[in-house]
Amino acid sequence: MTPTTQTDTGNAPGTAGQKPPRRSSWRSIGPGIVVAATGVGAGDLVATLIAGSKFGYTLMWAAVIGCLVKIALAETTGRWHLATGRTLFDGWRSLGSWTTVYFAVYVVIWGFVYGATAMSSSALPLVALFPGFLDLKVWAVLTGLLGLAFVWFNRYAVFEKLMTVLVGIMFVVVVYLAVRVGPDRGSAFAGLVPALPDGSLLYTLGLVGGVGGTITMAAYGYWVNAKGWKDSSWMKVMRLDNRTAYITTGIFVVAMLIVGAELLNAANVALTEGDKGLLDLGRVLEAKFGGPTAKLFLVGFFAASFSSLIGVWHGVSLMFADFVERWRAARADAATETGAEKVAAGETEKSWPFRAYLLWLTFPPISLLFLDQPFALVVGYGVLGAFFMPFLALTLLWLLNSKRTPQQWRNGPLSNVMLAAAGLLFVVLCVQQVRELPW
Repeated sequence: MTPTTQTDTGNAPGTAGQKPPRRSSWRSIGPGIVVAATGVGAGDLVATLIAGSKFGYTLMWAAVIGCLVKIALAETTGRWHLATGRTLFDGWRSLGSWTTVYFAVYVVIWGFVYGATAMSSSALPLVALFPGFLDLKVWAVLTGLLGLAFVWFNRYAVFEKLMTVLVGIMFVVVVYLAVRVGPDRGSAFAGLVPALPDGSLLYTLGLVGGVGGTITMAAYGYWVNAKGWKDSSWMKVMRLDNRTAYITTGIFVVAMLIVGAELLNAANVALTEGDKGLLDLGRVLEAKFGGPTAKLFLVGFFAASFSSLIGVWHGVSLMFADFVERWRAARADAATETGAEKVAAGETEKSWPFRAYLLWLTFPPISLLFLDQPFALVVGYGVLGAFFMPFLALTLLWLLNSKRTPQQWRNGPLSNVMLAAAGLLFVVLCVQQVRELPW
């Protein structure tokens, strides 16, 4: 990564207009916790569990490499925002109008389908915790409305505090389960040596590229600005924050691999694909360790799902609001305050595009809860989603090696290698995801 050469000075961080601390401080972190909580959802945990149940500890090395790839990718996102004072969408627009067209189509279709998915995922553990109380669809609608109200009436500081609490719950529950099932430390360390058992290639690629890798990685720079960090003097703090986020994510992944290897692999238990697989795990935990452990796990399941819901409600709405602002300014051929400054000042969270996208994520998707998802919509969602991570990795590689970025903060050799590797990985995953769609 490009080394930080600037000496940071000033007071405690956290509010726009304040100066960064003299040294990077654990008390300064925040956006990284938000991106970790948002990026790791129930589906990611199931995918990791299935990898552990099928291959034991053999793919532990892939989880570690995946953590390093995400650190590199998120670091470049944050570095772009801080080094240039411009948002990521500003950078995309400078690459040509094709980026605007892609993002506009993507954010509309993706938000419509993801809204229903996030609400259903948050409702599943509530149905299991309170059997017979409310129907799944009713719980789903209530979680969506709760997320809408929370993001609508609160600003970033309160949002970050809640996300920190949810991450704490997720962390305690997942690590507790890993300790409770009794990890085989010798096998776990042996799993750090790269190996590819028969039939493991796609699971390996998924572990490296999938967990914690969504549009929320692009939102990281916006959360950095919302925290009040808006220039290169915050670079050291951002890097500590980012590493903390993805080391935390790596611990989640390793812990779930341990649970899959010890609890499911030995017993030859198969999980249902998707979020419902966590309900299967809840039943296995209840049979082996009793009801309290199973209920604790369901609380962690809800924390993982609901943190992803409100994280997307907030982060992608920031991106959409910036997209609309840049598009309107371009059409009017007018100079405007930079998106990073508006986000840092809290103005974006009050804007009508931010709130309009919040409503889009909440109300239209409710219809999908009561209907089968239209075939064409499923295919469109799958194709656009598969292309997003290659789009992010390769455009960052372009932006951070060009004159758009100040010389001091352009990519070094390590950043270029990591971004190029990430881009290639995501292209392979993209092809595989498109091939698996129900054409």
